[in-house]
Amino acid sequence: MLPFDRSWTLFLDRDGVINAEKVGSYIFTWSEFVFLPRVEEAIAMLSRIFGRLIVVTNQRGVGRGLMTEGDLETIHEKMRTHLMSLGGRIDAIYACTDIQEDSLCRKPNIGMALQAQKDFPEIDFTRSIMVGNSESDMEFGRRLGMRTVWITTKKPTPEPADLADEIHPSLWAWALTLGSR
Repeated sequence: MLPFDRSWTLFLDRDGVINAEKVGSYIFTWSEFVFLPRVEEAIAMLSRIFGRLIVVTNQRGVGRGLMTEGDLETIHEKMRTHLMSLGGRIDAIYACTDIQEDSLCRKPNIGMALQAQKDFPEIDFTRSIMVGNSESDMEFGRRLGMRTVWITTKKPTPEPADLADEIHPSLWAWALTLGSR
């Protein structure tokens, strides 16, 4: 039996976990959004395991005026629709567009998680997992008492290494391990 069930919430970073990052820039349009290999299958599998799948993403490009909220919403709606067509789901997406590092919603700060819990009161952070590819993702999870999973799309390990409970090369690779637990 899996140690995780429908009472658990999965928090996912977007860039570098769900889609390929655009190094040195931002994803401005849906045509630039490229799913990482087997992510669609991973999200379909994870949708059957976890009660909630929540995306929490820092999107400073909006705050810098390089794209609009509407541009970001279009990308996210098309991402969700595509994943749903393949049996997956994303229950909500929280995007911090602030440019200030000390913004409550900007990871590693916990504002997006608090908003998710307000919208979905059944979320228990001690029964949640944060999957990301940056130290700020891991710190976000740790500040809330979540388990953390490091995806190695930027570098092999976080610093400090103990920020991550698990390390995997991709969301798909991690999802596969859940079937063996």
